Amino acid sequence: MALDLVARLIRKMPVQSGSTARGEWSKQEFVVETLDMYPRKVCMSVWGADKISELKNFAEGETLRFSLNIESREYNNRWYTDVRAWKIDRNTETAPVAAPAYPASPASPAEMPSSTPMVSGADLGEQEDDLPF
Repeated sequence: MALDLVARLIRKMPVQSGSTARGEWSKQEFVVETLDMYPRKVCMSVWGADKISELKNFAEGETLRFSLNIESREYNNRWYTDVRAWKIDRNTETAPVAAPAYPASPASPAEMPSSTPMVSGADLGEQEDDLPF
């Protein structure tokens, strides 16, 4: 599953490294905060020396675009989820702008769609008077 996320880099963790039967490995985790109305923090990681050196080019506080994969795996009857960034860049111009959750109500009857008929109290058989309500 490949996703894109525009978020603010808020913290870089120390580089972790080790060795396995397949060879040496290194990774760095970092935390980002989404730009939503209710921001959420997400811990992500980059793997490999080249991706770690790429992450060094970005400062905490910068707003960046992350291309990432999310994957879960089982170990000893427990599930672990990894959010791995495979591309990071400053190009936030093409970031999709989230639509408002609720459509804005028209400020005046002139702004209402033309398909909506205007109904007054007189149309409903009510008597018109000088009361404001």
